[in-house]
Formats: sequence, structure tokens, C-alpha cells
Amino acid sequence: MRIALDGLPLSRELTGIGHYTLELGRHLAENKPDDHVSIISSRLFLPTVTSTSVPSNLKLLRPSLNPVIRFWWKFGLPKFLSRNGIEVFHGTNFQLPSRPGCATVLTIHDLSPLLYPETHEARNVLRSKRSLPLAAQTATVIICPTEAVRQEVHEHLGIPVDRIVAIHEAARDCFISANDHEVARVKQQFNIGNEFLLYVGTIEPRKNLLSLVMMFEQLVDAHPNLQLVIAGKKGWMVDELFAYVRRSPVRNRIVFTGYLSDAELCALYTSCTLFVYPSIYEGFGLPPLEAMSCGAAVIASNIPSIAEVLNGAGRLVRPDDLETLKGTVDELLSDRDSREQLASAGRERAIKFSWAATAERVREVYERAREQYLRNEKG
Repeated sequence: MRIALDGLPLSRELTGIGHYTLELGRHLAENKPDDHVSIISSRLFLPTVTSTSVPSNLKLLRPSLNPVIRFWWKFGLPKFLSRNGIEVFHGTNFQLPSRPGCATVLTIHDLSPLLYPETHEARNVLRSKRSLPLAAQTATVIICPTEAVRQEVHEHLGIPVDRIVAIHEAARDCFISANDHEVARVKQQFNIGNEFLLYVGTIEPRKNLLSLVMMFEQLVDAHPNLQLVIAGKKGWMVDELFAYVRRSPVRNRIVFTGYLSDAELCALYTSCTLFVYPSIYEGFGLPPLEAMSCGAAVIASNIPSIAEVLNGAGRLVRPDDLETLKGTVDELLSDRDSREQLASAGRERAIKFSWAATAERVREVYERAREQYLRNEKG
């Protein structure tokens, strides 16, 4: 089969969707050596992406610059798909060409701009309201990362459930426990002590970090050596959070690391006392799964997608219940045995997810989409 994936998420610092695209492309090619898999972008790929080792049947392609590139989704991409005999195009980042000329699969990672518009910039909400329903209607088949999002897409976009498939994602293979030397190096680099709470992810309102900081302020008297480490790049609408932290009496015990390498993340996942993820809404929630893969005890929000992924392997707390979050963190900070039991359950849960298995299920969706498209064409 000739397959193409949207490569635009690989033209900027990799976060969830970028990693999703690259890991899916790599494992699709590894699983089916006879397939031709292309990741196609109108923009330059990151050097870290182009230097990545990939199977010989996976190509990272950028068409030659010409005026058509300015109208990529309308003209440039459909032209590439047609010229290269692509049978299935996978929009990994919420977008599809309106007239692709082949079967299409669309991944809808979440509906946060539609369900929680107050946590996004107005222009992004407007774009999502305009473009996402059209892309969903265009897609031959839609993939969602959890059953929770599958139901949301059905309810809010009006897509029949038989056109939507839930396929779990996975932590990447690099997320394993770091060695003592690497842990010591990273902690020294960021001036992190032996007892710290860790959050990983983009800094944005949906992640509920203001509540996390407020909870931390209430804990420090009982835990005088405790730090809060927030790892991730700045996203949008962050002024309120940073202004609050600047005024906080415990600001010197809060560490913002910025965007981290995978090795640095592994070191912090491995050595944190607790991983805390109080997000208001998620489509899947990769950071808790990454943390569990590295042996961290996880506290996360009791929201449908995260409850589905963790499946009892982490402590779940309502994201709007600050008092219970504080009590749960305080309890586990004081109980090493419970933390170790939680970490062990997390490891057992994490190994049930793999990108090879994800890619295998996605490949089955491609077959289904191609067959459906050909039936519709004969029509």
C-alpha cells in the first residue's frame, strides 16, 4: 500500500502530535516492509527529525518550492497525492485536503478548542470551529486515541460511531528508567533536590497548573525540602500563571525547566517523588504513561480519557478538587510503600501499550478506508 502522513507537525519542536506522527510512520514501515510510507510536508523538517534512523520504506518528503506550496492544502498536497499514487492519506494533525483524490484517515486527538474554548486563544477556537467539522465530514475513517474522545466526536460533530475507531497511543521506547549518573547530571543542571513533584507538558490553561501551584503552596510547611518542577515549553495564555508564581512566597522552590530532551525527561520521571498531572481535559494523556514507563508513581485527573488509559494504575483526583489533590499528594509523600506499589502498578500498565501494536491497528484502518473509498467511487 502507498501511504502518506501529514508531516507539518515535524517542522517545529516535537510535542505530542509530532511524536505521534513520527512514531506511527516509523512503525507502519517496520511492520509492513512492502508498504511505501511517506511523511510529506510543505515546510522544512527539523534537523532532529531528518537525522533520525528510519526504515528504508519510510521517506520524509518535501516538494520543491513553487507557488503551489502557498496553497498547500487546496492544491499542493492533492497534486502530490495524485502524482505519487497515494492510496491513503492520514491527517495526523486535525487537517485534511478538501479534495484529496484518495481514501483519507483523520486523527482527532481531542476536542479541547470546542469543549473548553476558554483555555485556547480565540483565533484557534474560531479556526477549529470552522475547519474541524469539515475535516471530520471529509474523512473516510476517523481515529481517536480513546473511547472517551470517540464518543465526544460522535456527540459533538455528528459523525456516526461506525466511522470512528479508538486506537490507544503509547509511550516511546526511549522512556525507561534513567541511570544514577544521568539523574544526578540533570538534577544538578536544574538545581533540583531529592524530593520533588513533577509535571510534564506544554504550559497552557487546560493543564490546570495554577491549581497545582496553589496546592504546592499549601504543602511546603509540612514538607520543607519539597520542590515543584514544571517541565515543558510555554504555550499560550500563560501570563496569569507566571504572574502568580512571581508573587508566590514559595517561588524559589518552583522550577520551570523549559522544553527538555527525552534523556532529560527520563531522568526527571525516574527521580521524581510523585508525578502530578491535574489537567482539566485530555484526549489521551501521554505524560502520565511516560512517567509510569520510567517508574514514577502517578496522580492524575479523574477525567474519562485518563481514567481509561491508567485503568487503576494511578491515583485519580477531580481536577477542580484542590483539597483532595493536596490530601492525596500529602498522603503519598508520607508513605513510601504506597508510592512504590503505585509505581509498580504503573509499570505493569505501561507495558500493555506499544507503538508497534498501535501501528498495526492503524494499518487495519487504512485497509478499511481504502476499501470504503473504492466502493464509494464505484458507487
